[in-house]
Amino acid sequence: MNITGRVETFFWNILNRPVLKDWIDIAILAFVLYKAFMLTRQTRASQVLKGFGVLIIVSWLSDLLGLKALNWLLMSVLNNGAIVLMILFQPELRRALEQLGRGAKIDHIVDSQDEGDRIVFEVSQAVQTLSHRRVGALVVFEQKTGLRDLIETGTTIDSRISGPLLVSIFEPNTPLHDGAVIIRGNRIMAAGCVLSLSENSSLGRDLGTRHRAGLGVTESTDAVVLIVSEETGIVSMAQSGRLTRHLDGEALVDVLNDMYRSDRVNLFESVQSLARKFKRKGERKDERVS
Repeated sequence: MNITGRVETFFWNILNRPVLKDWIDIAILAFVLYKAFMLTRQTRASQVLKGFGVLIIVSWLSDLLGLKALNWLLMSVLNNGAIVLMILFQPELRRALEQLGRGAKIDHIVDSQDEGDRIVFEVSQAVQTLSHRRVGALVVFEQKTGLRDLIETGTTIDSRISGPLLVSIFEPNTPLHDGAVIIRGNRIMAAGCVLSLSENSSLGRDLGTRHRAGLGVTESTDAVVLIVSEETGIVSMAQSGRLTRHLDGEALVDVLNDMYRSDRVNLFESVQSLARKFKRKGERKDERVS
C-alpha cells in the first residue's frame, strides 16, 4: 500500500471505527494532556514535554512510511519514556498530586469580617513599615496546601496576627529575622522558616535569595507570599510561580482583602493590573518632575 492509501486508511479508522466509549476515552486523554501542558507551562519541563511530543510524532510518521529501523529506535526510547518522564517531571508530578489531594475550597478561618479587616490592617501596616525602613521580609500565607513541613523548619509562635509582632520578627540582627513567617488563617504559626529556592533560570539578577525563596514555595504549593526587598524596599507578591513587583499600599490591601474575604477574584491578575497602573503613575510623575 502506498503512502496515500495508508493515510486514507488511518483517518478512516479514526473517524469510523470508534464507538462512544472510545470517544470518552479520547476526551479524557485530551483533558489529561491539556492539564499536563498547563502544569508545565512557563517551566523548563515544558521544553522537555514538547521534545517528547516531537518524538511521538516522528515515531508515528516512521511507522506510516515504513522506516522500520528508525521506528524501532524511537519506540525503544518511548517505551522507556515513562521512567524518564517521572524523573524529569518530579516537581510537576508532585504539584499535580497535591492538587488532586486538595478538597473543597477552604477560606481562611476568621471569627468575623471585623477580624478579617483587622488582619488586613495589621499586616498591611507592618509590611509598609518594613518597606519604608528597607527591612527585608518574607511572609507566607498558607492556602489549601498545608505547609506543616515548612512550619517545622522554623520556630513555633502560634500567635494572633499582630503588626508590631511581624515588625519585631524581621528586625535586623534578631534570631528570626532571616527566615520566612508562615501565617495560617488568623495565626502566625512560625518564624525563621526555611524555604526552597526557585529554579527558574529566567529570574533577573537583581532578585536575591529572599525573592527566589518566596517564588520557590509558590511553584509547588498554592501559597501567597509577600516579599519586602532589603535593598530597595519594594514590595512584591508571589503566587503560582509568578512574581508581581512594585505593590503600593492600595494594591497590598487588595491582596490581603482577596485572601480574607469569601468573594475572591483572580488574585494574581487583579494585583498585576493594579501594579501596572501605579507604576505608570509613578513614571508620569517622574516625567513631570524632570
